[in-house]
Amino acid sequence: MGNQQVRYCFGRHKKKHQPNTNTATNNPPIPQTETQTPPPPYKYPYQQPSVPTSTTSTATNNLAMGLCLPYTHVDSALRALAAQAEGFGRLAIGGLRGPLYHVTTLADDGPGSLRDGCRRKEALWIVFEVSGIIELKSYLNVSSYKTIDGRGQRIKLVGKGLRLKECEHVIICNLEFEGGRGPDVDAIQIKPNSKHIWIDRCSLSDFDDGLIDITRESTDITISRCHFSKHNKTILIGGDPSHTGDRCMRATIHHCFFDGTRQRHPRVRFAKVHLYNNYTRNWGIYAICASVESEIYSQCNIYEAGEKKVAFKYLSEKAADRAEANTGCIKSEGDLFVCGTQAGLLTQSHESNTFHPSEYYPSWTVEPPSDALKHYIQHCTGWQHIHRPPDQSAVAQPCS
Repeated sequence: MGNQQVRYCFGRHKKKHQPNTNTATNNPPIPQTETQTPPPPYKYPYQQPSVPTSTTSTATNNLAMGLCLPYTHVDSALRALAAQAEGFGRLAIGGLRGPLYHVTTLADDGPGSLRDGCRRKEALWIVFEVSGIIELKSYLNVSSYKTIDGRGQRIKLVGKGLRLKECEHVIICNLEFEGGRGPDVDAIQIKPNSKHIWIDRCSLSDFDDGLIDITRESTDITISRCHFSKHNKTILIGGDPSHTGDRCMRATIHHCFFDGTRQRHPRVRFAKVHLYNNYTRNWGIYAICASVESEIYSQCNIYEAGEKKVAFKYLSEKAADRAEANTGCIKSEGDLFVCGTQAGLLTQSHESNTFHPSEYYPSWTVEPPSDALKHYIQHCTGWQHIHRPPDQSAVAQPCS
């Protein structure tokens, strides 16, 4: 496990996890008593999972495995997703304050289409009354204050992807993206100047360019519980060393499954990125790449190599306003490297330049890496067969 600064405290019926503030690496774990609480600002709260009102296999598995997992309550009501993301995207409310928009056709455009709902300027909570494939003939632009909620149906977007351009407060939930074709075609493209974005429980595979690209000063983004497969360049955060304005960018990626994708889990320039409880296996080039001035905090992830054994890669590039080239920083805390995986970390003094997430948000839900966590991520990420929860809000009449 290397020089990890993590202390695990195990109770009989639950697990708590908190960072070790003692830099010595050989000290034994200190048992936690009822009178001890994690010192601020490190807060890893345990919450007893609750079963959503719509029965799901995911909820049942969570309880059976006894894991402390995020978002156990968000399927209890339709709009319970709003402002519930962990990490940098935690403020995203999507279409919370708007009426329901019902997608009633799989057509690329026209009345009742997904494109028609996404282009509207008012806040909308978009739900689907149909299942099937929507073949996009061009990028689908998503305007601000939208939730695209695929719960209750199975929707697959093919051909092109979503573009989040100069928008804010967007939630994308429980969709499939596959088979995007054409130059610069990403499944979800976030640029420029977009913020407060949450992508949750989506399956993404086989696009000609990236699966998720976050560039041009887009920030405060969370990607959670997603399944990435059959792809090369998976997630890019920061597009070019000349884009020095990207120093503002921040993203959180957690409880995601990178299933044999070749590289970029993610690749990062300039941005601050918190990775936790992800499972990355059988990459083709590397797992994580830290490039110019990036800061990556990798916490309690599982890295399982195939033929390529080194997980972390560093790439030096010269920022447009700097005289010399620089690489990024990676801090590994509590990560599990299995099947002969080599971390490939630079020196500890290099790690000390990395931010800590608690500087930006007070709490997040993290488990020590384990077989149970690996099993959960393998089976409960990406699109899920989940009933659409009831809408308990009293907003305006639905539109379509």
